[in-house]
Amino acid sequence: MVNLIEPTDLSLSQLNEIIELALDIISHREKYAEVCKGKKLATLFYEPSTRTRLSFTAAMMELGGNVLGFSDANSSSVRKGETVADTTKVVSCFADIIAMRHFEEGAALVAALNSRVPVINAGDGSHAHPTQTLTDLLTIRREIGRLDNLTIGFCGDLKFGRTVHSLIKALSRYKGVKVVLIAPEQLRLPGYMKHEVCDVLGVPYVEVETMEEVMPELDVLYMTRVQKERFLDEDEFDMVKDSFILTPEKIRTAKKEMRILHPLPRVNEITVEVDADPRAAYFRQVENGKFVRMALMLKLLEWAKEDSANTPAGVAACSQEELIPEGTVENKYTCRNHRCISNMENVPSLFRPAADGKESYRCLYCESKPV
Repeated sequence: MVNLIEPTDLSLSQLNEIIELALDIISHREKYAEVCKGKKLATLFYEPSTRTRLSFTAAMMELGGNVLGFSDANSSSVRKGETVADTTKVVSCFADIIAMRHFEEGAALVAALNSRVPVINAGDGSHAHPTQTLTDLLTIRREIGRLDNLTIGFCGDLKFGRTVHSLIKALSRYKGVKVVLIAPEQLRLPGYMKHEVCDVLGVPYVEVETMEEVMPELDVLYMTRVQKERFLDEDEFDMVKDSFILTPEKIRTAKKEMRILHPLPRVNEITVEVDADPRAAYFRQVENGKFVRMALMLKLLEWAKEDSANTPAGVAACSQEELIPEGTVENKYTCRNHRCISNMENVPSLFRPAADGKESYRCLYCESKPV
């Protein structure tokens, strides 16, 4: 059974299937109006969300299905101390597919390990946000016309931005992609991402301090918020903040076909004057999220149905081997990330070999190093 916990859980062919299906849904929406009649999506949102939760809800409703779940963990049995594993075991008895957002990094993986139905990670802490990545890919495809031979600039918080990490991983599958990293020193892309994704997978990248110096070469500018709370010194933030606010003047040298993306919500990193520019695609990006989630749920349900013939009734269709890579060690290390689910709930610690040639390990739930 296929789950979507990280962008790389899908093969390139599966990824392309979902994007092509989303394009067909956009062109023939009436054809898909009842295809999920009788199906139920469970939205388990342990932290606030507007776009993602409503996008999933709208997607299933447009497919003719029903939605159950919660948008506040305090209204669920979590308040009584129920674990992610137990909640998932219960909910998978009622639903055909689950979308989960959680503040604990790795929660979606724990859910998938305990579910009888496909699980979609709708964001787990600062770790991953794969359906936003699908949204980004569909938007680039619709706006630019291709997903290869692109130069994409990521601007803002590249250290903690889960949308940035997920999209870079996904784009590593396509040929001719060049990444430009635009961030203050304190918020640069983590070293393990640069090595394990860019270096190992052969994605060329450069790091710069201002967007103006690279604007003319960009096909896509992906904006994120520079987070004041990440700076220990407020004076340091005041020195760099204006460098990462997009204004009409800063896109004066950009290509006419360049597109501006943003996962939203924005605060002040894009001025409202930019909204009128045809290159501003971030609100069109929101609608694309609904279409790509429709396509994703249809494909996951289809693949689950194909697998069910070989799965005994009442048994999880997804084996541990599918979710836990070869070489993973259990309960040998402790994760240093206090937001990792392995430090917050009673689950085994799981560490996979790191792709750095140093015989080191990274947490399977959140990719952090051991203590």
